[in-house]
Amino acid sequence: MSQPTEITTLDQGFAEIVGLIAAARQRAFQAVNTTLIDLYWQVGEYISRKIEAAEWGDSVVPQLAQYIAQTQPSQRGFTPRNLFRMKRFYETYRDKAIVTPAVSQLPWTHHVIILSQSKRPEEREFYLRMAVKERWTKRELERQFKAALFERVVLSPPKMSPALPQSHPDAQNVFKDAYALEFLGLPQKHSENDLHHALLNRMKDFLLELGRDFCYVGSEFPVQVGGRDFALDLLFFHRGLNALVAFELKVNEFEPEYLGKLNFYLEALDRDVRKEHEQPSIGVLLCASKNDEIVEYALSRSLSPALIAEYQTKLPDKKLLQAKLQEFYLQDASEEDEGISKPKAISRRKRPV
Repeated sequence: MSQPTEITTLDQGFAEIVGLIAAARQRAFQAVNTTLIDLYWQVGEYISRKIEAAEWGDSVVPQLAQYIAQTQPSQRGFTPRNLFRMKRFYETYRDKAIVTPAVSQLPWTHHVIILSQSKRPEEREFYLRMAVKERWTKRELERQFKAALFERVVLSPPKMSPALPQSHPDAQNVFKDAYALEFLGLPQKHSENDLHHALLNRMKDFLLELGRDFCYVGSEFPVQVGGRDFALDLLFFHRGLNALVAFELKVNEFEPEYLGKLNFYLEALDRDVRKEHEQPSIGVLLCASKNDEIVEYALSRSLSPALIAEYQTKLPDKKLLQAKLQEFYLQDASEEDEGISKPKAISRRKRPV
């Protein structure tokens, strides 16, 4: 009769050992990566200083690559192209004391992607910080560039009720105005049931899109009020905000009455589900589309921490968003030249991380 208990105890011990091994491997990987990035930094610095001092010309770099290949045949990655990348890597971040600590935390492949695809210093810093914070893989980093995350964050801050930033000051950096759900493969016409089941089937991808600190709690989460049963579409917990986050799904345009039902669910969560040490629950209405003016009116007097966001079944047109971003920066620069004071919301948008 005691055998199951013994097996359970052994399994727990084995799991702890496996956890120690995984943690040690992660530390070893990080140490190797830090050493490699530091090496590339030093090589880039050396090349940069030689060229700036006119001691070397660009033509010397291929000669250096050939010399390394002959004298250190086991060392790969020191091609002419990569050596020039190291030079650019050093020159890009040498005067950026704020971001320098984050530089060594990313693999070299991430740096190559960020340096090659970023159009602006702000965009480069944004993806650098986000890749460290969210621990994106190379594939996920590339996807976020394709999804124009930086452009969307700058141009469209999340639409929140006044109560949300008051109760959760960091919410501005957690939620998005629009979520890219192209991985669901939904047709243009789909039902709420289609959306719901597709999200459940691709929950891992949805969690990546939401952000690292989101933890899935349940689907059609039951709440009971006045002897009646109700069900939330999706319930999550955000570790950073220390709060439950309820998602209600709508496959049409946002309507003001949707907010009343969400507020009702949040009240039920706070009264009957939320634990004492947790912050007030947050509600997200995820709609197929929304009119920003209607959203503003609906949220302005809401007493609940809530926001209205939309989902996109296809990746956005990045070139169009880049053009809009260019217009935004030109207008911003023009207003600064004319001495026009800008609302705080705009100044926040310029610092999305």
